[in-house]
Amino acid sequence: MTMTALGEPCVLLKLGEVVLKGRNREVFEMRLRANIKAALKDHTVDIRQRHGVIALFLPEGTGVEVAEAVAQRVSEVPGLVLVHLAWRIPKDPEAVTKAAIELIKDTGEVARKARFAVRSRRRDKRFPLRSNEIDHLVGGAINDTYGLPVDLKNPELTVHIEVDRDEVFLFTGGRPGQGGLPVGSSGRALVLMSGGIDSPVAAYRMMRRGLRVDFLHFSGIPFTTSESIYKAYALVRSLDRFQGKSRLWVVPFGKAQQSIKASGQERLNMIAQRRLMLKTAEEVAHRIHAEALVTGDSLGQVSSQTLTNITAQDNAVDLPIFRPLIGLDKTEIIAEARRIGTLEISELPDEDCCTLLAPRSAETRAKIEDLKQIERRLDAEDLAAQLADSIQAYKLDA
Repeated sequence: MTMTALGEPCVLLKLGEVVLKGRNREVFEMRLRANIKAALKDHTVDIRQRHGVIALFLPEGTGVEVAEAVAQRVSEVPGLVLVHLAWRIPKDPEAVTKAAIELIKDTGEVARKARFAVRSRRRDKRFPLRSNEIDHLVGGAINDTYGLPVDLKNPELTVHIEVDRDEVFLFTGGRPGQGGLPVGSSGRALVLMSGGIDSPVAAYRMMRRGLRVDFLHFSGIPFTTSESIYKAYALVRSLDRFQGKSRLWVVPFGKAQQSIKASGQERLNMIAQRRLMLKTAEEVAHRIHAEALVTGDSLGQVSSQTLTNITAQDNAVDLPIFRPLIGLDKTEIIAEARRIGTLEISELPDEDCCTLLAPRSAETRAKIEDLKQIERRLDAEDLAAQLADSIQAYKLDA
């Protein structure tokens, strides 16, 4: 596969939900382009958008390896459904035909005589050939050259040709994008980030819905080590590739937990702790201008996540609480954690602050008034403000 025969490598990006937007579509597209530019800050790329497709043009003479690296990096940016490593060909039928023959020359599909199809799209209607005429021309040349059988219904190899304003794009296959909406197009939220499997997946899902998220971790310090902080930091670093410029805030929560434990109602300790965490998170959210909280709750997974107990937690704050995993079972959550690359980190051992208050028998139907009595004894509103005052910021390395 030579550059002279195939033209210049580039990357084509196909938009997802963004194309369904109405009059405000341009706002989403501007945000998406800004996110792509930020993700590719280490590469020299010319970003151009046309008819629901974004083309990334690389400097002349750029090798395929660099183009592949760009395609891999941008596939992690939410808002895109498909990413294609493509070739930029002059708008000439003969040049397109020669390039298509060259593109598949050394592929395994040719060696095993795979069934193939050509799919053309003519965005520029001034091009002399219609889409079906391009298909016949290029498909016939491939069949004559390699003897591959044509299969328009279930091809094993598909050659894509897209005729654009200034050039023709040629590619086979592609990699899936993240889908969803561009990060930052839906506002800002604060994720309660434990070191477990669920909360990183919840954060990822909300990023895909256009939220820019910050992360708040509750550490058991001074009664636990810093292991959970290191773990939370590693998880945030892993998730940062989806949005960039992530921030982690850490609350030393151990002494507050001791106060809850001293309240004398062991069965309610866990829910009381969750309410205090949410109150603290709400205070932090106001300070960083976040408009919602995000948790990794899944209905019925543990005692604190029964319907009654979730309702009791919602009652603690005024901000909306998003629970994107609420209807998923553990197997589904683990599968997504594995796919996005957080599972291995989440499975590392650490001292979770929640273990400090783990009761022998937890309440599954907590009454809100009983919880409010505990909070009155703790002066929970002031305590939440004090905890918010104590937060430490951890910025990711540049």
